[in-house]
Order: sequence, then C-alpha cells, then structure tokens
Amino acid sequence: MRASSEGGDSSPALVLTLCLFLILGLVQVFRPQSLWRLNSRMQRGWVKNPEGTEPTRKGYAVGRVTGALFLAFATWMLIRQL
Repeated sequence: MRASSEGGDSSPALVLTLCLFLILGLVQVFRPQSLWRLNSRMQRGWVKNPEGTEPTRKGYAVGRVTGALFLAFATWMLIRQL
C-alpha cells in the first residue's frame, strides 16, 4: 500500500489550486504594487484614507521576499503532487 504523500494519486483540484498559488507568488515577487492597489480598493469604507496605507520601499521588499518564500513552497508542493 502507498501512502497518499508518496505521490501517484494527485488531485486535479489540488494541482489547480497550487498553480493559482504560483501565479499569486509571481505577482507578489514581481508586481506587489498591483496587489496593494487591489487591497486598497477593498479597504474603502473601513479605512479613512486607503491611499495612505501604501507600503514603503522596505515594505515592498519584505513583501517580495515573502512572495519568493511562498513561491518556493508552492513549487515544492506542486512537484510533490506530480
């Protein structure tokens, strides 16, 4: 008997979800401003000045590093599923 973590029985829904995560990770690494713009639109009504919440250059750099780690993890998970 094979355990599900040994591969072979990969779920198409899980693979699709991991591919979407890869896209989100790429956007976070290469275009974090676009994610902030999307988020600032959702803040309207809750935050007095959504434009005032834009991250600094260091904030974007931390976001890129986090996105790279997320991208590496999602890639590793996708490889394990295939």
